[in-house]
Amino acid sequence: MARLARIAVFPIKSLDPVACDTARIVENGGLEHDREYAMVDADDRYINGKRTPKVHRIRSTFDPGFSAVTLHREDVGGAERFDLETDRESAESWLSSQFDPPVQLKRETAGGFPDDTTLSGPTLISTGTLREVASWFPDIGVEELRLRLRANLEIDGVPPFWEDRLFADHDHLVAFEIGDVLFEGINPCQRCVVPTRDPHTGEAHDEFQRVFVEKREEMLPEWTDSDRFDHFFRLMLNTQVPESAWGAELAVGDEVEILGERPVEERSESA
Repeated sequence: MARLARIAVFPIKSLDPVACDTARIVENGGLEHDREYAMVDADDRYINGKRTPKVHRIRSTFDPGFSAVTLHREDVGGAERFDLETDRESAESWLSSQFDPPVQLKRETAGGFPDDTTLSGPTLISTGTLREVASWFPDIGVEELRLRLRANLEIDGVPPFWEDRLFADHDHLVAFEIGDVLFEGINPCQRCVVPTRDPHTGEAHDEFQRVFVEKREEMLPEWTDSDRFDHFFRLMLNTQVPESAWGAELAVGDEVEILGERPVEERSESA
């Protein structure tokens, strides 16, 4: 039986995840506190893993309620705690010492700062997929792969690449429910440079993309619509959440039910 096994939010975009037992869907269809803050430069450009491997050296942990963050570098030590409600400038100063150019922390509580502002719902992968892909790399375990791929939702009780059932061709979406929350599966996520790097050091794995692409194509399941793959560096599901589901809550242990394909113009909230 497919069930929700893990929920992860990334309160500061590009930094560490926080595992949650429950999560609320907020405006724009994202998870509450996910990518709520983003590091940007003076030109409002993200300072993230796509731009610099330096982000991987920074560890972040959050107080309950996400009002304060503790930051440190594994190779330096000296953790410091910052109140994001009352003293965000001090956190910006600490982060600025790690990067060039200096950092500003922007905040957006209505859906955060997703990579894809159109497909702004939680990203989803299965535990089976993580185990299978980790087996392709002798030096990478499942937990490290989680940190490399950075999915919000993880589904257990299903075979590897089961999440490929949750997208269809370009003219259709796949409606599914996790608990009482309605989702629309849209496409397989196009990966960037981030999964190719060690999530703790930023060191590049020179063979990661080559091995990944070869194995992904080789092991593409029969249920996967191969027309959605202009290349095979794709893994994880991009979703949308209909406005009718904003405010609903997910919980670890919720069952997952596939409702079926629908034309893109039909949209799930009209069903």
